[in-house]
Amino acid sequence: MRYPEGQPPDPTAPYGTMMHEMMTLSMWLGIVIGLCLYAAGRHGKVMWMKVWSLSLLGFSVAYLVGDAANLL
Repeated sequence: MRYPEGQPPDPTAPYGTMMHEMMTLSMWLGIVIGLCLYAAGRHGKVMWMKVWSLSLLGFSVAYLVGDAANLL
């Protein structure tokens, strides 16, 4: 069972804290991977890799800022 016996699920936090922590970890990893991809794209002069890596960086930072401001 997902919930202890006799305890109703909390509708405000259906996934608990573990899901939130995994999303935050994914965004931090996205920043690291985005920086590595940007460096590789810049070194190899590959435009699409630079664009995608900057997009990954932007979305990861936006998620972390939204999370810090309690908008998510």
